[in-house]
Amino acid sequence: MIVLEDLLRDRGSRYAAAAGDVANRAEIDAFLAALRRRRKFDKATHHSWAALLADGGPLKNDDGEAGAGAVILKMLEREGVANRIVVVTRWYGGVHLGGDRFAHVVTCTRAALAALREAAGRTA
Repeated sequence: MIVLEDLLRDRGSRYAAAAGDVANRAEIDAFLAALRRRRKFDKATHHSWAALLADGGPLKNDDGEAGAGAVILKMLEREGVANRIVVVTRWYGGVHLGGDRFAHVVTCTRAALAALREAAGRTA
């Protein structure tokens, strides 16, 4: 599991991202559970995620952050990475961000995908 904490802040909200390998729904659930076991992440407001499974297709969940899962999924599809999950975590800061939140999801997803590429390069 790759975890990128405190990627950005905007009007009190804080964002982080996590990424890793998953092959099925059970592994997605285990990945999310492991992330939530981290005390800091357990207190987050939203854990929006998407995964592309070679044997199961695309899966996503907004976790209350409407549209965020679709944004992450579109970026995963564009990258063409199978059996990977990206989770964008937000700690709500009390101010609605409107459309800016989508830009923040994109920024966090880009960082997570870059970290996945870097990790794959180290193991190749």
